[in-house]
Amino acid sequence: MTLIPIILGGGSGTRLWPLSRSGYPKQYLALHGDDSLLQQTALRAATLPGAIAPILITSEAQRFLAAEQLRSIGLAAGAIVLEPCARNTAPAVAVGALLALRQDPDAHILVLPSDHVIQNHEAFADAVSSALALSCAGRLVTFGIEPTAPETGYGYIRRGAPIAAAANGFAVDAFVEKPDRARAEAFLAEGHYAWNSGMFLFRAAAYLEELGRFEPAMLAAAELAVERGHEDLDFLRLDAEAFAASPSNSIDYAVMERTDRAAVVAARDLAWSDIGSWSSLSDISPADENGNTLIGDTLAENCRGTYLRAEHRMIAAIGVDDLIVVETADAVLVARKSDVQNVKTIVERLASAGRSEANLHRRVFRPWGSYEGLDDGERFQVKRIVVNPGASLSLQMHYHRAEHWIVVRGTARITNGEAVLLLTENQSTYIPLGTVHRLENPGKLPLELIEVQSGSYLGEDDIVRFEDSYGRTAR
Repeated sequence: MTLIPIILGGGSGTRLWPLSRSGYPKQYLALHGDDSLLQQTALRAATLPGAIAPILITSEAQRFLAAEQLRSIGLAAGAIVLEPCARNTAPAVAVGALLALRQDPDAHILVLPSDHVIQNHEAFADAVSSALALSCAGRLVTFGIEPTAPETGYGYIRRGAPIAAAANGFAVDAFVEKPDRARAEAFLAEGHYAWNSGMFLFRAAAYLEELGRFEPAMLAAAELAVERGHEDLDFLRLDAEAFAASPSNSIDYAVMERTDRAAVVAARDLAWSDIGSWSSLSDISPADENGNTLIGDTLAENCRGTYLRAEHRMIAAIGVDDLIVVETADAVLVARKSDVQNVKTIVERLASAGRSEANLHRRVFRPWGSYEGLDDGERFQVKRIVVNPGASLSLQMHYHRAEHWIVVRGTARITNGEAVLLLTENQSTYIPLGTVHRLENPGKLPLELIEVQSGSYLGEDDIVRFEDSYGRTAR
């Protein structure tokens, strides 16, 4: 019997703005601990008995970021699947199930969102063991988190009769939408309700069978998208036309609420959170004697219950209670804890105004490393560029700008027209407008340099690629 984790790595990144953004959503951030949420999910799954390499499902925009995060913790994915468009969780899991069947016709798949925190790994392993027993008995299993408060931000599962096949296993009596406060309090008092975690375990074949019963068009689209998909470097690209034809729906609505095979494991003591808001992150973060969480260069005087997070500059707070203050290089969020669910409204306003802060940080990640905007003005722009060991940028040319490169740390191999230069710390070169050039890091340490651009147009789309190691086409 094979257990294959299916890690769902997509997400828009709006609820934890300004730290999380669509170009770098929360699952790639180290919000709770030293590893990112995606890395924690992959490492947690890797320790489960019988689990093999996970299938990671993500988007085109996040493909290199996801691959690099797995590589940096020494884990290899069984497949990294690129969705050409978002179609919710049910089609994504169908794709994962189809790929799992290629490895083992009797494969069980463990569906895990990539942005959850689970602090009690032993309790998680026990819950998976119970779910696996139910899956072997033909059930489609969801994980119900034992509620600790009358939360209104989660859907609920009402437990039915116990199932003898597994400890803490129950039939699903009903899935319940997010309640108001009074109903949530009633659920907690009654004791037969659990939070809907969005984690699942079932035989791959059983899921596809039920999906075919209830959503045959979705199953057909997933099958065709996989059949017509193609390998691209370390990724599997689903066929765009086939996948786009799939209806968009969640596992809950497409299958779990309609099947008569649904079961729930009462997952107790997991110390679980989906970090759905800044207040929920604050709830699980270490705090001082006044209930303040202080991260980065922060000072709090006469404050209580306040979450301060400084990424670049010092934050000083005096005499405030129950606030969230988050600072990044280009934005600062200040909100009452009770109002943090409205952060998405700020993101929507930024997006409608065409502001880059809605989607991108000043530091932008690329498959070869990253760049960060330091300063800009009329006809100039200054960036800090970091190139990973052994990595290289594309062989490229710009129509509208010239570039000056100054090496700050490491060694750079630079193609500048017909010349190939090897530069070390404190050395520099000039790339004239229209000159074909490439930047490489031949060393074993990160290469850091300062780039000064000058010209009539400095947009990122002023680039023509002639050769590229990452399959990006010329524009």
